[in-house]
Amino acid sequence: MVERIQPGDAIHPGKPVTVDRYGVAARVNHWITAASLILLALSGLALFDPSLFFLTALFGGGQNTRAFHPWIGVVLFVSFFVFFFQLWRANLPASVDWVWLTRLKDVVTGHEENLPEFGKYNAGQKVIFWSMAFLILVLIATGLMIWEQYFAPYTSIPTRRIAVLAHAISAVLIICVFILHVYAAIWTRGTLRAMTRGSVTGGWAWRHHRKWLRELVGQRKIGPAE
Repeated sequence: MVERIQPGDAIHPGKPVTVDRYGVAARVNHWITAASLILLALSGLALFDPSLFFLTALFGGGQNTRAFHPWIGVVLFVSFFVFFFQLWRANLPASVDWVWLTRLKDVVTGHEENLPEFGKYNAGQKVIFWSMAFLILVLIATGLMIWEQYFAPYTSIPTRRIAVLAHAISAVLIICVFILHVYAAIWTRGTLRAMTRGSVTGGWAWRHHRKWLRELVGQRKIGPAE
């Protein structure tokens, strides 16, 4: 099955060859999502345990932290799902993803010649994408249940207690997923460029996402030389 090529994906001949991966709007939205998640982690941890209460100083005190936290969560939800609806088709599971998962040793040791060709996203990126989507849905749902200022009349105390627990567990999990995402982006040399400049080198695309590169060529997604 041919994966959906995103609008704006294109190859630019030159020395070196560059490949457009994300447009300006997608990159801005990505960084809004990242910043929101970091702020939520800091404010959430500040409210989670008294030993971390000092983090409230970053938000102007405890009351401000409590007030800002849910609104930042709304920003995260909106920004991520704008991104989600642009990319979900390219993140659908494919048969080659199981090969990636069973050959993690080759992935970690850099022996990518033992792996099949991948589209725009490999199995690891897809796992992070769908994990983020699921956990953000849980966080927004449970967050609304415990947002007493607006929703206290609509939820019972037992329901809020369960929601607080689910919210805390989901928050810990999404922080772990985020750390893994950042580590993978730094560890895979040349990846950060995609979210800072919007493009990657042709060599990077050939090594990590060869199927995607072939599809761009096959669909004649060739832009002007750079």
